[in-house]
Amino acid sequence: MRFLGIGDSCDLGALYMRLLAEGHEVKVHVANPLCHGTLAGLVTHVADWKTELDWIRGAGDDGIILFENVAEQRGGLQDALRHDGFNVIGGSAYGDRLENDRGYAQDVLRAIGLSICPVTTFSERAAAIRFVQDHPGRYVVKFNEAYETFVGQLDDGRDVRAFLVGLPPQGSNESFILMQHVEGVEMGVGAYFDGEKFLAPSCLDWEHKRFFPGDLGELTGEMGTIVTYERTARFHDLTLGRMESLLRDNGYCGYINLNTIVNDRGVWPLEFTCRFGYPGYAILDPLQRTSWSALFRAMVTRSAGNFVTWPGFAAGLVLSTPPFPYARPDVKVPVGMPVLFDPDLSPEDLLHVHYGEVGLQNGQLVTSGAYGWTLVVTGRGSSIREAQQRANALAARVTIPNVRYRRDIGDRLIAGDFSRVAALGLLDDCADRSAQNARTDAPLIDAKRLEPNGRMPS
Repeated sequence: MRFLGIGDSCDLGALYMRLLAEGHEVKVHVANPLCHGTLAGLVTHVADWKTELDWIRGAGDDGIILFENVAEQRGGLQDALRHDGFNVIGGSAYGDRLENDRGYAQDVLRAIGLSICPVTTFSERAAAIRFVQDHPGRYVVKFNEAYETFVGQLDDGRDVRAFLVGLPPQGSNESFILMQHVEGVEMGVGAYFDGEKFLAPSCLDWEHKRFFPGDLGELTGEMGTIVTYERTARFHDLTLGRMESLLRDNGYCGYINLNTIVNDRGVWPLEFTCRFGYPGYAILDPLQRTSWSALFRAMVTRSAGNFVTWPGFAAGLVLSTPPFPYARPDVKVPVGMPVLFDPDLSPEDLLHVHYGEVGLQNGQLVTSGAYGWTLVVTGRGSSIREAQQRANALAARVTIPNVRYRRDIGDRLIAGDFSRVAALGLLDDCADRSAQNARTDAPLIDAKRLEPNGRMPS
């Protein structure tokens, strides 16, 4: 098969490496010059992705374009390429709006019957500050099409007002929401959508976004996650599953995730991710028995309704280096630092190492890119604790100058949050694992010929 990746910073590097290992052809376009070193020497880079369209078209159903992110109106571009007959997996213009226009997304969620946290959209800081003064409370500030998110801690909103005063402008036309804070367990649900339907099973995830252990420090993109494909159908049907007709009507094809807060008063949706999640896709990799190529081909041909997964949990840790959680050139730190592995790592161990911002330099794997998003390591186990311990043990066998990562990914789930979710009745019954494959009569992707590592035998 042939795959053409299009993005800013080569965010799907670990996925491209999997596809290459399966024997497929892969080319990538990396728009950000600071990221041209990412996967250099490992994957073929192309300066102009448009010149590769005939190469993709010539492969028919075996030619697939993968879009990494929602920047620069790429959803509309994906829609246009699909109209021209190309197989495209990533998102759509509708997905771009769901992710970037948070107020609109909340309106959509309300319309499909979900409980919504009180949300107000603003385009002026002064108006938002007056709103908090007039309606004291604990709020979360989320900017549309910008990274900055602030979770207020004070019940009178003083910290939110101070944040809005002190934060530098986030673009020339700011737009942001104030969302009333809700206590509970944060969890997400994600699934692959093939343009007509969701593929089963969906996954459940518990992200850890703060930089430091104990959920302290800056909000990062993500420091680590616990994921599972087990006992997921009930929560999917209550939440993301209600989006099926809207996604179909608006031409969506790709992975989509809905993040929520759950408590004894209900499920409170927070935001969509309408693309591959990072590092989510890499952490799902150890649980997917169906290969990436077989999954993607089934999506573009709409030839299956299910794929094959491993039971249990996967834990993923982001191994970051400076300038993470910031970016170059805002923080002046060098790239090209060596990335070294314990020479005794087994082939199975290496399947749990997922490249991020790395590349080859004089035959040595080194750090690269703009953000310090260096590697993701994973562990799979029958319990959250087992998956966590395996991921931590593997991370300790990787040597990178100034590497940082959290060793507490999953601790709160183990201490009680997972039991709380189960007690709320949001998970399938333990004895009914088949429920996750019961949402469609479409055929199952054949896994009988798959080896345990998910690759097709030669």
